[in-house]
Amino acid sequence: MAGHNKWSKVKHIKERVDAKKGKVFSKISREVTMAARLGGRDPELNPRLRTALLAARAANMPNDNIDRAIRKGLGELEGAIPEEITYEGYGPGGVAMLVECVTDNKNRSSADVRSAFNKGGGTMGSAGSVAHLFLRVGEIRLPGEAAGEDEVMEVALEAGADDIQTDEGEHLVVTAPDKLYAVAGQLRASGWQATSIRLNYQPSVAAPVTDVAVARQILKLLDSLDDLDDAQNVYANFEFSDEVAAQLDE
Repeated sequence: MAGHNKWSKVKHIKERVDAKKGKVFSKISREVTMAARLGGRDPELNPRLRTALLAARAANMPNDNIDRAIRKGLGELEGAIPEEITYEGYGPGGVAMLVECVTDNKNRSSADVRSAFNKGGGTMGSAGSVAHLFLRVGEIRLPGEAAGEDEVMEVALEAGADDIQTDEGEHLVVTAPDKLYAVAGQLRASGWQATSIRLNYQPSVAAPVTDVAVARQILKLLDSLDDLDDAQNVYANFEFSDEVAAQLDE
């Protein structure tokens, strides 16, 4: 999940989500399935699958789970083949939210997302209602100790990256969606192992939040959406004030 904040302000949020290991396995499995469905089973010819497999191994996912996810994507197992769909809506305080799902039952996913919005003080919107408030980008994360910021910047920009940010002991390389895997490949050729390579949504317009009660409602709704069986990623354009962020960390 992502909001428009310094990484340090939302670090505790991400850690809380990532701590749900079973949920992490489900997300990675769905990503492997979609990558195989769209690009085939050969990771050398399928950069998205290659990235998903790296994530699976980093999470110590059993090989049987990985193989089953690939076969599901290729239609080699019985059952409906899943598809990707993005839902849009507003949370407390008018915060815009995108919910990416991978599902084999769109009716179920839509009902679950709508219910989560309603219970969390939000409203599910129609297609296009908030998507224009986000930009689709590629993101590559490298550990800070891998190399200096100037060195990473030189290689990344030469490969076609748009921006490099360093914070919290980590380098974040931002690319256009169609440049993601080419830039990641060049960084890998330089001897640097990325901790994450993914397409992401970045808010282009932020929704300031200055009330800690509203901030807590937003986080509760984000958790509820992220806990849905079909939810893959949840994005929001909140921007917590320093005072609100400090109270959330207490």
